[in-house]
Amino acid sequence: MIFKRKRKASGLTATVSELEEAVAARDGDRTERAFTAVMKGVQSASDPERVLAGARLAALLPAFPPTGPRPMLAMAAGFCVERGADPVACAEPILDSVHRDLLDALEFARRWTATGAAKDELPEPDEKIIDDALLARLGGDVHEATLLALAWCSVEEWQPPALAVLCRSAEVRRRHASAILPTCRDLAALERHDLKCLAYALAVLDDEPLVVLHRPTGTGFEIRIGGIGDNFQLHTLLAHVLIGGGHVPGTRPSAESVRLATDPEPAQGRTRAIATGAFELLAPDGERIWNEGLPDDIPVVEGRRLLVLDEPAYQRSWDADRFFPHLPGTADLARVLTADETRAWLARTSPSSLIRRPS
Repeated sequence: MIFKRKRKASGLTATVSELEEAVAARDGDRTERAFTAVMKGVQSASDPERVLAGARLAALLPAFPPTGPRPMLAMAAGFCVERGADPVACAEPILDSVHRDLLDALEFARRWTATGAAKDELPEPDEKIIDDALLARLGGDVHEATLLALAWCSVEEWQPPALAVLCRSAEVRRRHASAILPTCRDLAALERHDLKCLAYALAVLDDEPLVVLHRPTGTGFEIRIGGIGDNFQLHTLLAHVLIGGGHVPGTRPSAESVRLATDPEPAQGRTRAIATGAFELLAPDGERIWNEGLPDDIPVVEGRRLLVLDEPAYQRSWDADRFFPHLPGTADLARVLTADETRAWLARTSPSSLIRRPS
C-alpha cells in the first residue's frame, strides 16, 4: 500500500480543485501549498472521495511542474486506485510519465558514459549527486540536464503508482505495457536501479495461449494463461490443471497453494503456505525455465509459446504467496492435443541435459 490509512475525513474534492486551479494559473507558491494539502488530504479522505479524486490527480501529471515532486503526485493517484479509483482512467498519465522518466534516466546514463573516462561507474541514484559539476558533465541546457539527473534519481519512485494501475487491469497492461517494457529492462540492465517489480508487472501475459508438452507421458496440451506474476505461480497452476485434472501423473498441489495463486482477494500479509514442485520447466532447446523467471521467458515457436515439462531434476518447494498480491492468476485447459499434434511439437524440441534418465 502506498499510504497508510487514516480515518479522519477531509474535503479532498475541494483540495484537488485548488491544486487544479493553481497549476492552471502557473502559480508556483499556490501550487506548492495546494500540493501539500492534497498529499495530506489523500491520506485522511474517505474511499468515495479517493475514487473521485484518482483520475483528476493523474490528469494533472502532464501539466505539473517538471522539476517538482511528480512521482509523489502519481503516488497519490495510485493510492486512490488502490482504494477503488478506476485504473484505466488513471493509467495513461501515470504510465506516460513513467515511460518519460525511464527514457530520461537512460539518456542521463548515455551522456554520463559519453563524457567520462572508461573506468567511470554510473553514480548511485541519489539527488545529493546533482551539482554544477554533474550538470556541466551532462552538457546542453542546464534545465534539461537537471531533468535528466532528477529522472535518474527518482525513477524507482514511479513503481508504486505504476503497479497500482498495472496490477488492477488487464486492459491497462494491453494498452501500455509492451511499449514501456524494453526501456525498463534497458535501464535495469545498468544495475543502478531496482526495477524488478515494474519489469515483472509490464511483462505479465494476459489470455496467452501456451503449448505445454509433458515429455514423460508424451502428451500435449493447450493452456490459456493470464495474470501470472512469475513462474512459481505458473508451476503451481500447471500442476493444478494437469495433475489435479487427471491428465498426467504426480502429486497435485495443495488447495491452499492453488487458492493463493488464483483468489481475486489477496492474502492479508504473508502466509506460511508452501508449494511443491511437480515438474522441470524447460524451453524447447532443453534449457531450464527458472521458477524465479516469468512466463514471458518461455520461447515462441511458430507463433506459440512452447513449454516442455519433464521429471524434476530435484525436489523443490517455495513460498506459495504470489508475487503480485492484487493480481490473481489464471490457467485454463483449452484442449488436449492429438497424438499427431504432440509428436509434431515434440519434434521441435531437444532433450534436456538436466534430466537423468535410466540407461
